[in-house]
Amino acid sequence: MDWFTAPDYWLGRLLFQRSLAVIYLVAFLGAALQFRALLGERGMLPIPRFVARMPWRRSPSVFHLHYSDRFFAAWAWAGCAVSAALVAGVDSLLPLWGGMLLWLVPWVMYLSIVNVGQTWYSFGWESLLLEVGFLAVFLGNDEVAPPIVVLFLLRWVLFRVEFGAGLIKLRGDECWRKLTCLYHHHETQPMPGPLSWFFHHLPKPLHRVEVAANHVTQLVVPFLLFTPQPVATAAASLMILTQLWLVLSGNFSWLNWITIVLALSAVDLGTGAPDAPGAPLWYEIVVLAMTALVLWLSYHPVRNMISPRQVMNRSFDPLHLVNTYGAFGSVSRVRYEVIVEGTADEVPREDAGWLEYEFRGKPGDPRRWPRQYAPYHLRLDWLMWFAALSPAYAHPWFGGLVERLLENDRDTLRLLRRSPFPADAPPRFVRARLFRYRYTTWRELRATGACWERTYVREFMPPTRLAVPTLRDR
Repeated sequence: MDWFTAPDYWLGRLLFQRSLAVIYLVAFLGAALQFRALLGERGMLPIPRFVARMPWRRSPSVFHLHYSDRFFAAWAWAGCAVSAALVAGVDSLLPLWGGMLLWLVPWVMYLSIVNVGQTWYSFGWESLLLEVGFLAVFLGNDEVAPPIVVLFLLRWVLFRVEFGAGLIKLRGDECWRKLTCLYHHHETQPMPGPLSWFFHHLPKPLHRVEVAANHVTQLVVPFLLFTPQPVATAAASLMILTQLWLVLSGNFSWLNWITIVLALSAVDLGTGAPDAPGAPLWYEIVVLAMTALVLWLSYHPVRNMISPRQVMNRSFDPLHLVNTYGAFGSVSRVRYEVIVEGTADEVPREDAGWLEYEFRGKPGDPRRWPRQYAPYHLRLDWLMWFAALSPAYAHPWFGGLVERLLENDRDTLRLLRRSPFPADAPPRFVRARLFRYRYTTWRELRATGACWERTYVREFMPPTRLAVPTLRDR
C-alpha cells in the first residue's frame, strides 16, 4: 500500500529513535544507581513487600517472579546496555522483525521497573516514556520507510501531552487565567535549575506574556499538528522552542526532552530514505492492529481530558499504553523545604550540635546555587518537595529515610550530596524542620552571595533515635 509509508520522514525517524534511546539510557541509569535505597530489600519502600500484596495483573513485572537486589541491578544495567545499543543504531543492522524485537526489550524492562516503583515512579514522564517507547517498536528500521499511522499516533501522544496540560491549567489555579502564575512558579517549582533565579526576576509583564504564550502553545497549536506541511512542522517547532525554554528554567526530569523528541517526529526535514522499500504485508497488518488497539484504548484518556473533573498523569491500563497527562494545575505561592539534621550529642536539646544533611538537587544551604540535573531524575529530592507540601506525602517513606540516616546506610547516603557524619560515627538523633524559602533580591545576592533566604516555620519531625534492633541486626 503506497499510502502506508512516508519516505520523507526517514531522517526524522532516525533522530527520534536515537534520541528516545538516550532517554531510555538515562532512565535505566537512574534506576541502577538509586534503587537500593529506594526500592531494595532494605529500601524505604521494598519491592518484595510490594509484590507480596499487589496482584501481577495490576502491576505486571518480572519482579513478581523473582526479586533480589542483585537481580534488579543486573536488570537495570542490562537495560542500559540495550539502550546504548539502540543509541548506536544496532536496530538498523537487524532485519525488520529483529529491530522491532530489540525496541520491545527496553519497553518490557522499564515497564517491569515502573510497575513496582510505587511512589518513586509515580510521575507522568514514566508513563510517557512507556507509551512513546511502545509506539517506537512499530516505527521500523532501514528496511522500510516510516509508517504514516505510527507517525500520526506519535502526534496524538504529543497532542494529549500539550492539550491536556493546557486544559488542566485553564481549569485549575486562577493564576493561569489571570496570567500571574509565573510570578511564583520559578521560585516554588519542585527542583529549580541554575537559571531559575534569573527567570523569577524577569519583569512581571514578561511573565504575563509567557503565560499567554503558553496557553496558545498548549491549547491552540496542538491542533495544527494534524494539518498538512509545512504548518505541522511550524507547530512542532514552536513546541520544541517552548520546551527548550522550560529546560532552561528548571529540572523536570526527561519530561521536556521526551516532548521535544515527540515533536521531532512531526518535523518534515525534507530528506527521504536512500532507498524506500515497500512494507511487507505482515508488518502492515501488525501496525494496523496496533493502531486499532491504541485508538480503542484512547477512549478513557480522551474522556478524562474533556471532563471538567480532569485528573493529571493517570494510566488507565497496567501496561501504560495510552495515558493522560498534565502538569501544574495549581501553583504554590510559598516555597517550603524540609531540612534534615543530625546530632551526635547524647541529649537532643535545641542548642545541641545539629548538622544539616545536604541533598543533591533540592534547596538547602541558602548560598548553594541550584544545579542542572535533568534529564537525570533525582527521585528522593523530588519527593522531599512533596513532603514539604504535606507530611501525608512523606508518610510511607520518610520514617525509613530517617532510620537509614541513623544507621549511616551507605546506599542512602549515596543519594545525598554530603553527610555531616563520618561513615563510622552515625548520628545519635535525627530531626526534620520546615523552613520557608524565598529567592533573594539582586541587592541581597550582591551583599550576601546567597540565592535563597530562609525562615524557620515549625518542627516537621521531632528528634528521633534508632530503635533496637537495627536493620543490620534483623
